[in-house]
Amino acid sequence: MRAPDIEPSLTILVVDDQATARAMLRSELEHARHHVLEARSGAEALSLFLRHQPDLVLLDVEMPDHDGYWVARELRQAEPGGWTPIIFLSGLGNDLDLHRGIEAGGDDYLVKPVSAIVLAAKLRAMQRLLTMRKRLVTLSEELNEANQKLKHLVELDSLTGLVNRGGLDRGLFSEIVAARRDQLPLTLVMCDVDYFKLYNDSLGHLQGDACLRQVAELLKQVCRRPRDVAARYGGEEFAVILPNTPRSGAMTFARAFLRVMAKLALPHPDSPVASHVTVSGGITTCVPDNSTTAQGMIMRADEALYAAKAHGRNRFFSFEMQLDTEEHLSTQHGDLN
Repeated sequence: MRAPDIEPSLTILVVDDQATARAMLRSELEHARHHVLEARSGAEALSLFLRHQPDLVLLDVEMPDHDGYWVARELRQAEPGGWTPIIFLSGLGNDLDLHRGIEAGGDDYLVKPVSAIVLAAKLRAMQRLLTMRKRLVTLSEELNEANQKLKHLVELDSLTGLVNRGGLDRGLFSEIVAARRDQLPLTLVMCDVDYFKLYNDSLGHLQGDACLRQVAELLKQVCRRPRDVAARYGGEEFAVILPNTPRSGAMTFARAFLRVMAKLALPHPDSPVASHVTVSGGITTCVPDNSTTAQGMIMRADEALYAAKAHGRNRFFSFEMQLDTEEHLSTQHGDLN
């Protein structure tokens, strides 16, 4: 048999300029094992509300500095998107007073002197509401967490563990918006494994899958910053989003990736380029403006990829720099001599 829910104790803010009225309410509330905060004025009430975030406010209507309706409006403005129950206490009990209280942001209205039985019933109802609210918050958090996990799984490539094409499109769109807003450079790299069909024909598709997983792992290693994203675009083609990366930084990334590929030295018996697996890549870098689109950047990087292949493969090419990694390395060596 399911045990009955235990209603939680409440932190209750009592707002009344009369010490006697506050003392009577405190006695009743503490007898019911609630924690009580006292405020003598509207300003003090707002300060205690912001500092302690009570579960319930018992608010006198008639006070000398600001009346309870003013206090209620201020409390509501102090918690946008939140909701703390406010029960008005007043010696006035006509319909107009009740209407004013609800319009000011109140949730209920009790006429002084407050009956201990009625007060206990109202508190019991508020405890139940608080319990239900906490359950809803918990369920909402659990649902959000589940949605995030599902989104992650949906945007994950099952073979390599990288972001898939859908995740790439979403991520690139978001980074274009951010780079346009901050006026920062954004780099997109497209690359694929050279002569991958020959690799599969020679070593088999299972070995080809293993090769793609190893290339993906190397991409993860060179994507060091939190916002760098490596993705599998499709087949043997990959993409990398590099936020806040200028052209020189893009070339540095490309050279680093070529070095780790050469160091890995995966045998490729039928490659016309090298004895090991190599990659070719295209780079595009820009500070996005209103005409920049994800599709446009992908097309530009893809064109640069084909240019890299035309220049001999095992290299990265950038139209913006009119330079590939081989030429860049040669230039560097020339500068050092």
